[in-house]
Amino acid sequence: MPDAQQQLIIFTRYPRPGKAKTRLIPELGAHGAAALQRRLTERVVATARQLPAGRHIFFEGGRLQTMQRWLGRDAVFHPQAPGDLGSRMRHAFVQVFAAGAGQVVLVGSDIPGISADILRQAFAHLKGRDVVLGPAADGGYYLIGLRRETFRHACRVLFGGIPWGSAAVLKETLAAAHACALSTALLHELRDIDRPQDLAAWEGSPHEQFKR
Repeated sequence: MPDAQQQLIIFTRYPRPGKAKTRLIPELGAHGAAALQRRLTERVVATARQLPAGRHIFFEGGRLQTMQRWLGRDAVFHPQAPGDLGSRMRHAFVQVFAAGAGQVVLVGSDIPGISADILRQAFAHLKGRDVVLGPAADGGYYLIGLRRETFRHACRVLFGGIPWGSAAVLKETLAAAHACALSTALLHELRDIDRPQDLAAWEGSPHEQFKR
């Protein structure tokens, strides 16, 4: 049975050619980029199933029935809210905490190095820390975890005024947390797959299979 206190959020996009992984289209083509999006999402969902935490999939670019046919019905699906990344993440945390969760971890779907052990570590850190972050090699983060006791305060400082998409996301998030006396923990640094130069981080088959 899922652990009602521990809830995992996965952010993803339906892999529609031309709409998914658009920065990789020049390298892989529209269908190749969508295929990579599909495999990365399926990988993180399979990894998440190894944990007892409940699962919530917040999606863009698809319909509920389409997402359920693709990823199964053993998770709760939500359309992502409008706005920038900070607004969308904040809204997701609000929804899941409102349902009674005590600890919530949000992870992206484009991290080939994600593992069940890393997700377990994130929840373990939340037993004693207010915020847990998974640093990404590009200066952002691939994971953020919060606990109920500090969420109302944390959501105001962690999701507003951050330069999303820049190399300063992690640095600015940590500074905001420390300025508000929120304790933090950092996981292992991983690389996400957003740009052609990131493709070397894909673990599995060579990325040439995703080209036109």
